[in-house]
Amino acid sequence: MSSPDSGTVFISAGISRTLPGEGESYNGFMSSLATGFAAAVQPIQAQTVIATDTAGLTAGEVKIPVKDGEMAGYRAMPAGGKDLPTVLLIHEIWSVHEYFKDLARRLAKLGYLAVAPDLYARQGDVSGMQMDDIRKVAASVPDAQVMSDLDATLDWVVKNGGDPARLAATGFCWGGRITWLYAAHNPRLKAAVAWYGPVERPATQLTPRHPIDVAERIDVPVLGLYGGADAGIPNDTVERMQAALKAADKPSRIHVYADMPHAFHADYRPSYRKQAAEDGWRRMLDWFRQHGVA
Repeated sequence: MSSPDSGTVFISAGISRTLPGEGESYNGFMSSLATGFAAAVQPIQAQTVIATDTAGLTAGEVKIPVKDGEMAGYRAMPAGGKDLPTVLLIHEIWSVHEYFKDLARRLAKLGYLAVAPDLYARQGDVSGMQMDDIRKVAASVPDAQVMSDLDATLDWVVKNGGDPARLAATGFCWGGRITWLYAAHNPRLKAAVAWYGPVERPATQLTPRHPIDVAERIDVPVLGLYGGADAGIPNDTVERMQAALKAADKPSRIHVYADMPHAFHADYRPSYRKQAAEDGWRRMLDWFRQHGVA
C-alpha cells in the first residue's frame, strides 16, 4: 500500500450532471452520478480540496443490481486487483458527489476496493438542490431500503474484485448514522468507522431506530469519530452512546475531537480541520488493520 498522500493535488470546484431526459434511465432510478460538488455546498473551499488521480486504478461509475432495478455507484480499485480488502463508502446528505469519489480513489491508492452507492437513486437527483429540499429527500429514504441496498452492494462487490472475508464500511454525517445501523444489521462486516453521524433522534415511520437504540446489537467493531463542538450532534448524545456500548460490552469505541466542528474531514467545506481530518483518517486505517480488513 502507498502513502495516504499518493496522487493528490489541489483543484477548484465545478458542478454538472446529466439530467433526466438527457441520459439513460432505468426503472425510475437516476441513471448517473453528479460530477463536481453538490450545489448546496458552494462555494467550495478550493484551496483545501484534495483531488486524487486515477493512475494505477480502475475507477468510475458502476451499476449495482438491487431488488427492484439498478442504482449508480462509484467504484475505485487497484487496476487488475483481485480479492481486495473492501470499503463500503456511505455518503453524506448530498449523495455521491466529487468528495466521495475522491475518498474512493484515496482508499484505492492504498490497496482497497472502495465503492460508494447512490442511496438516493429512487428519490432522484439532489446535486442541484438547496439544503431544505435535500433534507426532504433524505427524510423520504427508508432505513430498510438503505440496508437492503447496502447488502446488494456488498453482494456486487464480492463478485467484482472484493474479498468477502475483508469487508468494512465507513460513512460521514448522514452516512455516519447509517454506518452504525448497518453494523448492527450485517455481521459480514469486519469493521466500520462512523464519522460524526447522529446517534440519537426521534423515531419516524421510515427511521424507526437510531444507533443508540441498536447499541446492544452492534457486534461489528465500530469506531466513531466526533467533533466536540458539533452544533448538530450534542455531546450528551454521544456520551450516552458511549455508555450504551460500554454497558453492552461491545467492541466499538468513540473518539471525540475537542473543539472540532461537524464535518471536520470535509476538505471542500469551511468546516475542514486538517490536523483532525488527517488524524481521523489514520485512526480509520489503523482500525481496519486492527480488525483484519487490510
